[in-house]
Amino acid sequence: MKITVVGAGAVGATCADNIARKELCNELVILDIKEGVAEGKAMDLMQTATLLGFDTRITGSTNDYAKTAGTDVAVITSGIPRKPGMTREELIGINAGIVKSVTENILQHSPDAIIVVISNPMDTMTYLALKSSGLPKNRIIGMGGILDSSRFKYFLSTAMGCPATDLQAVVVGGHGDTTMIPLARLATYQGTPVSNYLDAETLKKVVADTMVGGATLTGLLGTSAWYAPGAAGAALVEAIVRDEKKMFPCCVFLEGEYGQNDICIGVPVVIGRSGIEKIIDYKLNEEEQAAFNKSADAVRSMNAALENL
Repeated sequence: MKITVVGAGAVGATCADNIARKELCNELVILDIKEGVAEGKAMDLMQTATLLGFDTRITGSTNDYAKTAGTDVAVITSGIPRKPGMTREELIGINAGIVKSVTENILQHSPDAIIVVISNPMDTMTYLALKSSGLPKNRIIGMGGILDSSRFKYFLSTAMGCPATDLQAVVVGGHGDTTMIPLARLATYQGTPVSNYLDAETLKKVVADTMVGGATLTGLLGTSAWYAPGAAGAALVEAIVRDEKKMFPCCVFLEGEYGQNDICIGVPVVIGRSGIEKIIDYKLNEEEQAAFNKSADAVRSMNAALENL
């Protein structure tokens, strides 16, 4: 098994670190456009192998895609990170060219690879990767809903004073501050609705905090977060390579599901060795469906910017 992570920044390096620690592959390649960075981070990670007890071989490459040949799963994290006050939408013009080029180069050397997209704005970048590559929709997967759901569970656990691992909570819709939809109605604590434990006002605040979770961290850190995004990307890779049949909310191409067509947006899916194996229908209520439709409209408006590039 061979995995490639494109982009050796904080998110890419954290994702690679998690992949190596979990021993998800025999060979892990980190690639970056900046001279020496991928090689340096690969060497640094390899020097943790005896301390952490993994045998994955990690190599770095400065923009030499030949070294990625035979990749089974490629994770695209490359692109500029979001700065304070910058929306994901503002990233389109810069990151679209990067993601398109990366996708083409990966597939040139690994035509059977499954592509995991982390680069922002993620819904639009996933759509771009799908349309520019011509791959079947099961092989292009955006990670965003996994991260957003993890943040939702964090804020719920803080409000409830319970472990986040005891919670089930899902975010669907676009991966953006105004487009994501934390499904509070379906959130549970060991099988019981969280609304049994939180009043409506507190639950509303949890939802609001989740929606600005990324922007909050950007304000605190001065750049995008990396630990949780990197871990979320690795969790998706793990579900693929270990054929876990795990249900995750991911950004995928819809053809009538949830009342939407020709769009990549977050919905619950089953992930296995072939990538997306099934789209799950959560049977949204009228209010949730209206919010989902509004989110889809916003994502489409971002996608429209691709036509001008």
